[in-house]
Amino acid sequence: MAAVVALIPVDLQAQTPPPPTPLPADSLERPVIQELPAMVELPVIEVIGRAQGSVLRQTGTVHTLSLEQMETLRPISTEDALRRLPGINSKTEEETAIVSNIGLRGLSASEAKSLLLEDGVPVAPGLLIGNDRYFNPRIQRIERIEVLKGSSSLRFGPSTIGGVVNFLTKTPEEGLLFSGRTGSFGTRELMLEAGARSSSGAAYGGLVATHAQGDGFLDRGYKMNDVMAKAGLSIGNRHRLGLKLSWYENDANISYRGLLLDEFRAGVTNNPAPDDWYLTDRTAVDLNHRFEISDGATLTSVAYWSNLTRDYWRYNVDTEASNAAGRWVYTDALTGNNRSFDRFGVDTRLKFGHGLFGLEHDAEVGLRGFYEESDDRRIRATRTQDRTGTNDRHRIDSATSLAFHLHNRVQLSDRFALTPGLRLETYEQERRVLTSDNETVGTSNTELLPGVGGTYSLGSSAQLYGGVYRAFSPASNGVALDGMTDQLLEAERSTNFELGVRGSQGAFDYELALFRMDFQNQVVTGNTDPRLSQSNAGATMHQGAELALGYRLAEGLGLSGNVTWVPVSRFESGDNAGNRLPYAPRVFGNLALDFQHGPVRSSLLLHHRGEQFGDETNLREIPTNAAGGIWGGLMPAYTTLDLTAQWQVGGSLSVFGALKNLTDQRYITGLRQGIYVGPGRNFEVGVRQAL
Repeated sequence: MAAVVALIPVDLQAQTPPPPTPLPADSLERPVIQELPAMVELPVIEVIGRAQGSVLRQTGTVHTLSLEQMETLRPISTEDALRRLPGINSKTEEETAIVSNIGLRGLSASEAKSLLLEDGVPVAPGLLIGNDRYFNPRIQRIERIEVLKGSSSLRFGPSTIGGVVNFLTKTPEEGLLFSGRTGSFGTRELMLEAGARSSSGAAYGGLVATHAQGDGFLDRGYKMNDVMAKAGLSIGNRHRLGLKLSWYENDANISYRGLLLDEFRAGVTNNPAPDDWYLTDRTAVDLNHRFEISDGATLTSVAYWSNLTRDYWRYNVDTEASNAAGRWVYTDALTGNNRSFDRFGVDTRLKFGHGLFGLEHDAEVGLRGFYEESDDRRIRATRTQDRTGTNDRHRIDSATSLAFHLHNRVQLSDRFALTPGLRLETYEQERRVLTSDNETVGTSNTELLPGVGGTYSLGSSAQLYGGVYRAFSPASNGVALDGMTDQLLEAERSTNFELGVRGSQGAFDYELALFRMDFQNQVVTGNTDPRLSQSNAGATMHQGAELALGYRLAEGLGLSGNVTWVPVSRFESGDNAGNRLPYAPRVFGNLALDFQHGPVRSSLLLHHRGEQFGDETNLREIPTNAAGGIWGGLMPAYTTLDLTAQWQVGGSLSVFGALKNLTDQRYITGLRQGIYVGPGRNFEVGVRQAL
């Protein structure tokens, strides 16, 4: 396998390519918090923050994508954007990534070992009850992405073994902004952003609304509407209130099934499951409050609620006929796996400074609790029944979680700061089967997670950082309570280590991090392969390195990239000891060449993903038959090349475009009841107008 270094576009004007440029050592001192200005700022929980020096206060690896960088990348989904960052591998099932599939640092892209947030609020439908991948925030509403790995991620949970990803949503400027784009595969998108403030600046309201539809690569069409409304109010100089309402619906012609091997070899581009549909609706409410108690103490809180319904209608297959035909042959039997998810919770965090023992301290104390529930119905129907039939399995999964964390950063010298932390998570899970006389089973667990990290300034242009911490990911209801029996499964526990250096010298920026994740009892679930035992699978090991570089070659010309190398991602015990974990490529990365001259900006973007296995047995040959679906096989490495450009026509009008997969590379993104294929050569053009 060839190792290819990789990408984040350089900001040629501000010269802020990732990693963010460290500040002089004296900037590490705790800033004095001033009273808030009269202009309202919507309060949200940020993972990293945007204040000067906020990156340098983190004891783990930090990467961000700004709105300007995303406009350069022209991503079609949040996963399309995330795969450009170090350490993140995606297993996209279709190009708009309606279903989430990302893995960090050699962890499988099909399992929940990293926490996804939107404005600090969990977005997965079920953190404990399962089905965490069934909602993925739409890229159109996002203005910034934060990724935090290492000991700093202990401030959040659960499932932060790989790290934390926080999608920060747009707060539209005053006025109107219209944008639209069209492109290959029948892609059409219209978006409106609108914002207004009161004359005093103490009240704000805004809206981001998107309609998008397309035929989709492999004819996996979709029709999506996404509306997000925001409002904010300042009460005096110390209180801020924020309200976010969002509604999302997406009817997508997608399925679990991909192409059979002969179809893939023949270059087939038809939908392998043309009558299967994935129907999603989601409504969510976030209520935020920030209270500047004093110049050195701030209380930030959010109360949240969400409801998601996901109806998945799939036709059964005739396996024998499928094998004979070399393609999926469907029967008239229709199954609807239809689920609805509700969650409500509260997260509150107090940050304050103190001077214990004559040293400067910054502390954070947090409390988070939530309740989530899913209503799971399996409808048996036929082609003529039009999605109505018999509910032969009706179960209610629920879970309650309470977490507490305490972190204290102490400045031991001008150069050295140490941050010990502790997180306590306790949770209860329950499954009730209504079609079995309300049969009920439950389980509970408590996790104590210590950690410590530190930073050391090597001068004005470099900083060492690192830490060691305990992380966990809970077994979902379907695993922990499989067979209506408490399986007595412990949560996945991992001891994580990280050591890194970040800095800048002139036009050169860099970050290098070494990491190790040592699982004592990794839980292997059926998300990747239902043949895997739903149990504690024993020890696994993940270790490697991430490197990100940026260099300003000349005025208006920049080169940047990143590469992740994971030489070890293997089972340490059990039947598969010594094998590599599924969906864990040894090498993946990006490279970008950015050019800007006056109102024109263009980027040439390269993405590489190394070969990876599709199952735990490390099967090398992809099966040719349809029996039991296609789960295993070695997926070859691939490299794609994109070209993007944008032109600021005037002060308020811009046009943009992209040519993606310039070489028309045909590549495999994943295996799950068939072969998932990445989109071929495609284009998009668009226009943006502010009023």
